[in-house]
Amino acid sequence: MRPSVPGILLIVIGVLFLLRNFGFDLHLSELFATWWPLVLVALGAGMLLKPRRS
Repeated sequence: MRPSVPGILLIVIGVLFLLRNFGFDLHLSELFATWWPLVLVALGAGMLLKPRRS
């Protein structure tokens, strides 16, 4: 069974915010500004690789 991409994304975002609350200075705005296109690429690749139903 394939995990849900939105669910994993929410978990990752939650972990990042939790780490920041524990004192790790992650600069989330810079991190998001740099890596948000990777999310689009991953979603597009997932759509291409998903088996099609006929």
